[in-house]
Amino acid sequence: MLTAECCGYPISIFFIVVNEFCERFSYYGMRAVLVLYFRYFLLWDDDLATSIYHAFVALCYLTPILGAIIADSWLGKFKTIIYLSIVYAIGQVTMAISTIHDITDANRDGTPDNFTFHIALSMLGLILIALGTGGIKPCVAAFGGDQFQEHQSRQLNTFFSVFYLCINAGSLLSTLITPVLRAQECGIHTQQQCYPLAFGVPAVLMVISLVVFIAGSGMYVKTDPEGNIMWSVCKCIGFAIKNRFRHRSSSYPKREHWMDWANEKYDKLLIAQIKMVLKVLFLYIPLPMFWTLFDQKVSICHFSGLLGGLPDQMQTVNPILILTLVPIMDRLIFPLIQKCGLNFSPLKRMTVGMLFAAMAFVSAALVQIEIDKTLPNFPSSSESQLKVVNTYSRTLNVTISPNEHLLIESFGVQLHTSKHTYSTISRMFVNGYTADLNITNLDSIEPSATTNYTLVNQGKRDFVLRHGEQWCEFSRKFGFGASYTFLIPSTVFSDDCESITEVEDMKPNSVHMALQIPQYFLITTGEVMFSVTGLQFSYSQAPKNMKSVLQAGWLCTNAVGNIIVLIVAELGKLPKQWAEYLLFASLLVAVSIIFSIMAYFYTYIDPAEIEAQVRKEQGLEPEEMEKETLEMEEKDEDQKNEQGVKQTKI
Repeated sequence: MLTAECCGYPISIFFIVVNEFCERFSYYGMRAVLVLYFRYFLLWDDDLATSIYHAFVALCYLTPILGAIIADSWLGKFKTIIYLSIVYAIGQVTMAISTIHDITDANRDGTPDNFTFHIALSMLGLILIALGTGGIKPCVAAFGGDQFQEHQSRQLNTFFSVFYLCINAGSLLSTLITPVLRAQECGIHTQQQCYPLAFGVPAVLMVISLVVFIAGSGMYVKTDPEGNIMWSVCKCIGFAIKNRFRHRSSSYPKREHWMDWANEKYDKLLIAQIKMVLKVLFLYIPLPMFWTLFDQKVSICHFSGLLGGLPDQMQTVNPILILTLVPIMDRLIFPLIQKCGLNFSPLKRMTVGMLFAAMAFVSAALVQIEIDKTLPNFPSSSESQLKVVNTYSRTLNVTISPNEHLLIESFGVQLHTSKHTYSTISRMFVNGYTADLNITNLDSIEPSATTNYTLVNQGKRDFVLRHGEQWCEFSRKFGFGASYTFLIPSTVFSDDCESITEVEDMKPNSVHMALQIPQYFLITTGEVMFSVTGLQFSYSQAPKNMKSVLQAGWLCTNAVGNIIVLIVAELGKLPKQWAEYLLFASLLVAVSIIFSIMAYFYTYIDPAEIEAQVRKEQGLEPEEMEKETLEMEEKDEDQKNEQGVKQTKI
């Protein structure tokens, strides 16, 4: 089939690339604010929010199996992408609706009255999104590869690099924009952080992605599905195992491959294709460990303080580095290595990528050791912490049973640690005034009471204290990661808030954010070498009718990695964070050594050549030649028709 080309590339590719950019913007934009939505809208704790988040990501990388089966067995890649994109868009819209607090806010206090409704709707939305994004994931890359002819192998390799660039360009823009949208205030009755806008824009982008993909319909090369291929594969493998078990006696001659025990019942071409897929899937066994590390990338919150960004924008560093490193690797590093005569094969690149990721976690461990030096001594799991505040006008001597004496000056604070259960202390206001006080953005405080612990952004913040007609204003500059207690005396209005005492419970972070740059550079370099190469390798080593299946197998390694993260989170962590980083780095080094040994014994294949050879052995070559002859005749007929049209115009 002839396809229209531009600069040596099929024009249909541009629709696929734009589609991928919009879809990735939609997915990563939603994901950028998802944990914050769990924590601050649904009011879940950190553990539950993190667990649901990783479970969602794991589901997104498990559903590609379903999408691959549908594409290669029944609908074909084109229809599968369209139908599951519709499911995807419905999921995004459902998710956006679940974030509208006014739907159940009957008393108009800014808080939903029926959290069950919002949770149910958001979970339904996430399930639909996981089905949609996971289902189309293996199909889009493989469908893009199908657009290229045999003579365009160089353009095909470049396509996968550009494809990965589009993924990260969409990720970069979405993780910059959606947090800004979230930080806006919106609402029908009460103004709250605008989660509907933050989730609504990704929903719109998903609809645009679907429209763009459909717009290129007339230009695509569409391969028909070849029946229920996955069911045939499973039955063939099952028969081979059963037949081998039946003939396990030494009296039966051995066969070259255990799949050859299916020769009695199944076609040799199918058996050859299954052998190709199994060889690659066997290589995938150690790969989830890379994703286990990658999905635990250390947060770089220090950048937020320096650049004035939002915490959910910190994920942009990774795509920025990818957009920089992919063209450098593709156009400079890899060609230079090739010119030096070194055989830097795809599997070797993936091994080096894993080692770079391991080095990133070693770098993170070194940074964590420096951070730990600046932290205060927190209570252990068998201790609790008591804070004693003296709002009296004189020094007090406090005795804590059985015989602990504390001498606390006027408007001073003393911490006392004792064996009990874990407790943490954060910033708060203590009201030493004789009446109720109203403080900006806080509830009213009764006399001799304290506010709830509150979080504020880094930098200078202004507070206004009011009681009736009396008021005063004071300002404080907050360091990132610090914790403060403010003691309000009875004379607060007579001296215009000057007498408010500030107690620094925890010092601001002093470790420079630049120390975290190397770990992000290392893990992104590892990702480029590992992930982009793995995408290309999975496509090139797959038979024509199982390319989506093998893409799904590749994506499943990511799902298993996220499941490992969940298991580790449930089992508990090491007492020291840096020790956990070193443990994961050591595990990945061990895995990379195992993978390199497996890669050494792997033989690269040309699936099309093997399939042609099997067909020739089965006497199917004339049929193929007849097919090619028919295609040439159709091509000649098209050219004649074009000439006839031109003559008519003349």
